[in-house]
Amino acid sequence: MAGSGTRSSAAFYADSLDAFLRASDDEVYAPLTSPHGYTLAPEQLSAWRLQLPVLRAALASEKGASHHFRDVDGDGEADGENGGRHLFAGALAPWLHLEFDIPRLGRRVDAVLVTSTAVIPIEFKVGATKFNQLDYEQAWDYGLDLKNFHAPSHAAPIFPILCATDAPKSDRRWKPPHADGVRPPFCCNAAGLGTAIALALALAADPGSPERKRRDLPNIGPAAAPAPITPSTWGTGSYSPTPTIIEAARALYARHTVHDITRSDAGAVNLAVTSAAVEQIIAGARERRRKAIVFVTGVPGAGKTLVGLNVATRHGSRDDAAHAVFLSGNGPLVAVLREALARDDLDRAKLTDPRARIGTSRTAVRAFIQNVHHFRDATLRDLAAPADHVVVFDEAQRAWDARQLASFMKRKKGLPGFTQTEPELLIGAMERHADWAVVVCLVGGGQEINTGEAGISAWLDGVRTLFPGWDVFISPHLTDSEYAASGALERLSGSRAGAARATFEPALHLATSMRSFRAEHLSRFVKALLDGEVELGRELFAEFRDHYPIVLTRSMRAARRWIRQQRRGTERAGLVASSSAQRLKPHAIDIRVNIDPVHWFLSPPRDTRSSLYLEDAATEFQVQGLELDWTIVTWDADLRWRGSDWSYHSFRGAKWTDVKKPERRQYLKNAYRVLLTRARQGMVIFVPPGAKRDRTRSPAFYEGIYDYLTGMGVAEV
Repeated sequence: MAGSGTRSSAAFYADSLDAFLRASDDEVYAPLTSPHGYTLAPEQLSAWRLQLPVLRAALASEKGASHHFRDVDGDGEADGENGGRHLFAGALAPWLHLEFDIPRLGRRVDAVLVTSTAVIPIEFKVGATKFNQLDYEQAWDYGLDLKNFHAPSHAAPIFPILCATDAPKSDRRWKPPHADGVRPPFCCNAAGLGTAIALALALAADPGSPERKRRDLPNIGPAAAPAPITPSTWGTGSYSPTPTIIEAARALYARHTVHDITRSDAGAVNLAVTSAAVEQIIAGARERRRKAIVFVTGVPGAGKTLVGLNVATRHGSRDDAAHAVFLSGNGPLVAVLREALARDDLDRAKLTDPRARIGTSRTAVRAFIQNVHHFRDATLRDLAAPADHVVVFDEAQRAWDARQLASFMKRKKGLPGFTQTEPELLIGAMERHADWAVVVCLVGGGQEINTGEAGISAWLDGVRTLFPGWDVFISPHLTDSEYAASGALERLSGSRAGAARATFEPALHLATSMRSFRAEHLSRFVKALLDGEVELGRELFAEFRDHYPIVLTRSMRAARRWIRQQRRGTERAGLVASSSAQRLKPHAIDIRVNIDPVHWFLSPPRDTRSSLYLEDAATEFQVQGLELDWTIVTWDADLRWRGSDWSYHSFRGAKWTDVKKPERRQYLKNAYRVLLTRARQGMVIFVPPGAKRDRTRSPAFYEGIYDYLTGMGVAEV
């Protein structure tokens, strides 16, 4: 909500700087107490009563002295308290936004000062006597989020400030910006806030200053003034985030909508369209008392899982007649999402109940996200209709075929003679409903990586042969080769009942990758790379290489150094490798070490189990469906380039052997497809140099891979 000026829907309070300085404390507090039906917690209001005087002092009126500074030697440091250039020189009046909402992070930045030349997010820690690393990363995250996802901030210099009010001292200068124009946070105390802002505005106003020329990174390019910002409309600008699946799940579980946390530009508009199409099918099935199965397709990272989570959260209440559950056979994904949601739920619960316990939160989350195999086993024990009228199956192509399920049932459950596929069993459980039911299948193409995965054909064949009365809603892209469903679709269309019940719905396909927000065509590049299409791969890479770096190295030390230079704030980085990469042990990478996905994806940098430690490698089985910001992709001799095609290998005993079976070859290629599409912002590919005296690591195994990647335009770091 705004003060007396134009309202900003993203901030609780937004007004010109002059209006803020003229307003009484009560006039500023009023919008903070009940904006849009929400209310700040009492401790947050108390903090603002302490923060406002600090902010007012730093942003003093024109007659004050704190808004002027002297920088005689041009080094970007304040050389005196009085005199010098005016702090807010410029044609457009600065604006101030308080409690500016960052939905992707599930947080609000305390204050954002916007001038015609800079955006300055300010995070207060009232009473803090030191600068905590987590607080520092939080301030940096705010700056990065605005830069990446807030349209009016894309071209703006970003100067995040962390103000620990009672800290003994402040930074003396701003650190150099990264290539995107975001500075590392400036740490200051209450007395130093005005100086921090003054120095920021001096740097923003004078791109050619000696300080910038001397200290800024070499890849910033020639100094030039960025396009002016319009402070009065900045807060109402488009916010188009691309959250990680963990961030998205947290936000949806906290009752944000899919519109709040996802991009709104034309290239990604179909995420909302697809969600609406699925909701319409659910509503229609309920109204007409029908049973329906829905197939949603999409490129890697397009948001298929997000569509499913949106359905599950919208219908998560037990009082909802369309109660939904999100099911996945991906054990690591289930474990990581459950723990992330439980921790987030606990943090919210403790705001009102200090005695809240993590166990209560975990129990609630378990009902929302379930392992598909546990759901399957429950339907075998209890032959009644499930409590859920809507079930969402993530990565439906990974459901088991009849042979795999029969083997499991005989070995683990003591049930010999099992003949159904997993899709037939699961659809059959929903068939028990007397009135209506909906099954939503989220389908990834070319991502079968396990023996016994039936692919999407098993679902289509199951509906055709056993459940002909079901309505079938199909994405037209299910005919694409990577889904391997053409035969099953032809069989369905060829049956009289199937043809009558099948509807092809274009809105059920997600065409734009949301994962790698810096490179929407990454998945196409990876497909070209794995399909041996060198010219196409080179063209696609040239389109995004400046925004999404992919580099190559023969040194693991260089790979780790590059990743640490790129990572900022709480961005997540990690080491990934194929589950067949058995000869990386000389580089201290042993894929036989069974990582704990919860710790790997969620633990902080100093935890040796964390991905950020860059020691333990996760395989395709542990990262599929999840993502990182930056990755080290290790490329072993299991998949080798022979000049015109791939050769496929498995390490048996003491030597590499050829992989003969076509499905096993496809699993191996798909493993690298998964690994190469995990990073949201960039990756370094490590190709070992090999060792002449080790016949299992001959340099010849790796040279072809290295030459192939460089031929695609990937440069060595």
